[in-house]
Amino acid sequence: MTLDQHRSRLIVVVLDGLRYDSARSCLGYLEHLVEQGEAARYSVQSELPSLSRPLYEVLLTGTPAYRNGITANHVVRRSKETSVFHLAREAGLTTAAAAYHWISELYNSAPFNPLLDRHQHDESQAIQHGMFYFEDHYPDSHLFADAERLRQAHDPDFLYVHSMNIDDAGHKHGGESKEYELAVRIADSLLAMLIPLWRSAGYSVMVTSDHGMSANGQHGGTTAEERRVPLYLAGESLPERVEADALPQLAIAPLMCRCLGLEPSPSMNEADRMLPLEEGRVWDDEG
Repeated sequence: MTLDQHRSRLIVVVLDGLRYDSARSCLGYLEHLVEQGEAARYSVQSELPSLSRPLYEVLLTGTPAYRNGITANHVVRRSKETSVFHLAREAGLTTAAAAYHWISELYNSAPFNPLLDRHQHDESQAIQHGMFYFEDHYPDSHLFADAERLRQAHDPDFLYVHSMNIDDAGHKHGGESKEYELAVRIADSLLAMLIPLWRSAGYSVMVTSDHGMSANGQHGGTTAEERRVPLYLAGESLPERVEADALPQLAIAPLMCRCLGLEPSPSMNEADRMLPLEEGRVWDDEG
């Protein structure tokens, strides 16, 4: 890959535990972008098991759990797969993440030491600049401030932002509670402040989730509430075509690569069916 003055840059936001129906009803700013033709929305079918650590690996490597070995939340080790972080660094791009500490454990070092590993800056690492938190209730307001600090300080080509407050509220109060809904609405208000800044700085933006949340505050299983999540895309450097139907979550990693102008790794699974990416296009079960 050769970089030019119009280099492709991408910010990926993962709203942990966000259900598709809650996104549709509560992400007012992102839905506004869709209505105005400034973004596209798609439905994604998450991989199984619908658990966080396995799906972090799915999102960033495009490999299923049976293959990559990250089969449960208690599997604490570095990934053995090629991630989008690795591909970006190898192509000479700058990588950064403001994320839960499990992301650091997968792609930088494991186990995570909260006294030493909260702030990481090492050009040789897959995630070259990182600010990692280790409590599920760490405020999303702080997390997005961390992300913006990384962006302003290090001008990354690939910035990964991962919040936990929606998931935390869902586990404590259920996926159909007022507390869960409030957490979704707060995330939307934060994105409404940041996405215009990011877009003006030349970034494409992808917003998605790892898994959903049941009414009882659980995930890991096969129900639609646990597996169906949203994908929002906005930007100038998006690919001409993306996968259609309920998009397979395995296709998200290669989609990130294409947004960055990178060739996906051989292990990343591409979906067979493709959908023309039209400005403002909405795709869900209703067509």
